[in-house]
This record gives sequence, C-alpha cells and structure tokens, in this order.
Amino acid sequence: MKILITGSNGMLGHDLTEVLKDNHELILTTSKTLDITNKDQVFEVICDAEPDVVINSAAYTDVDGCEENQDLAYSVNGEGVKNLALACKEVDCALVHISTDYIFNGKNDRPWVEDDEIGPISVYGKSKLKGEEAILETLDKYFIVRTAWLYGINGKNFPKTMLELAKNHSEITVVYDEVGTPTYTPDLAYGISELIETDYYGIYHLTNSGNCSWCEFARYIFEVADKDVKVVPVTASEFARPAPRPSYSVLENKNWVDKGFKPLRSYKEAIKEYVELIK
Repeated sequence: MKILITGSNGMLGHDLTEVLKDNHELILTTSKTLDITNKDQVFEVICDAEPDVVINSAAYTDVDGCEENQDLAYSVNGEGVKNLALACKEVDCALVHISTDYIFNGKNDRPWVEDDEIGPISVYGKSKLKGEEAILETLDKYFIVRTAWLYGINGKNFPKTMLELAKNHSEITVVYDEVGTPTYTPDLAYGISELIETDYYGIYHLTNSGNCSWCEFARYIFEVADKDVKVVPVTASEFARPAPRPSYSVLENKNWVDKGFKPLRSYKEAIKEYVELIK
C-alpha cells in the first residue's frame, strides 16, 4: 500500500515508519512539509500523492499548552483533521486518526468502551473531539484510534522524565489519583499496521493491557531500572497544572478484541523493553 504519514518525525510517527517501511510505500511528512492547518496544501499534497491510507499522527499534544494556546489547539487538532478528512474523501482513501482518552471526563468505575458518553474536561480533549467529529461527518472509510499515556524512543515522555529525575533525586512526588494505561508507541504502531490491512472501519480503543496510577507506574519504572528512588504519592489537586486531567481514563479495547485482534501485551512487559533500550 501507499501510506502517507503526517507528523512522521514525532514519537508515534517515528515508530509507524519503522513498523511499516518494509512492506509499504511510505510518504513521510512533517509540519514543515505538510501543515495540516493549511487546507490548500493538504489537498495539494494528498491529491498529488493519491495514497491508499493517510495516518494522522500530527497533533498539538501539550495538554497544558492547549489551555494557554486554545486557537492553536483547535486549529491543529480540529480544523487540521477536518482538512485531512476532506482531502481523503476527495481521493477516496482511508484515514487513520490518533485520538485520546482525554475525550472522556474520567468519572467512571470501569474501563471506557468506544460508545461511552463523551465529555472532555480540557481544551486538549475538546479540540481532539472536534477532530473526531469532523471525520465522522465527512468519511465512511476511517479508523479513529483512541490511545493513552504514550511513550517511546523518539520524544519527551513520562518514563524518560522519571529516569532523568532519578539521576539527581532520591525522592520524587508523583500523582496517585489518576489511573490509565501506559502505551508503548512501537506496540501501538504494530496494532495500527494490522488494522489498516482490513476494512473494519470505525472507532477503536488501543492501548497496552493492564492499568495503573502514575505513582504506581513510576515505582515500577524504578524497579525495572533498578533505581533506588522513593516515590511520594500526591493528589492531582496538590500537583497544580493548568489543564484538568481525567482521573480514570482506562480504555477497554473492546472493538479491537471483538474484531478478532490479539490484545497488546501488558504495559509491564512493554516498559521493560523500553528501559533496556534507553539504559
């Protein structure tokens, strides 16, 4: 297949490239070569390339930054996605869009399934929801992939930050009342590579298996990395940040499993591999 990837130099884009490059013809774009907020440019690039699939891994993902730069958040995460959807419709190709657990309000006592009620509480979540809505209004051939707590080799992320802090701190405070599923971008990229081989269009939750709080995750990272660091639990309200976070955002990968796909491995297995790579 001919696959166009936006945001190919980002954390997920990097791993999508690695996973897909041997079996597909890739057209790699970055914000410098394809500004998804520029409708004319989006149409020009996609209509010229005529890909079989567009994978949109471009996004404004700075959750706190979105609160302070709302116009930019809605432009990239909303209008940019709409531009891609319209261009994909023009050339009749499928669109894979990466969405987020932040479209839910976090007030649940069980993992979220794909058709649960939406209720984002941050500008980031609201802007990402705009992107989803634009796709649903425009396309029939789409995969909306909601994921969570991403980390990988290429980019800033929570495990990397924890291990950096561990070099100079014997004690670190970490939020304990936010629960989700850490997801390793190579595993997510592999899942997407399987999905695009099908015509099982729709909305999917796709994360590694299992769940934990940020505090539990930090402790496990230090255990795996053999670092003697004390993790002090604090509440989200004590750890003041501009954007509110959903307190419970575990995503049940229901549609994924219902379609016969194998669940992604445990987040505990994935983080072991990551820590070994960055040691």
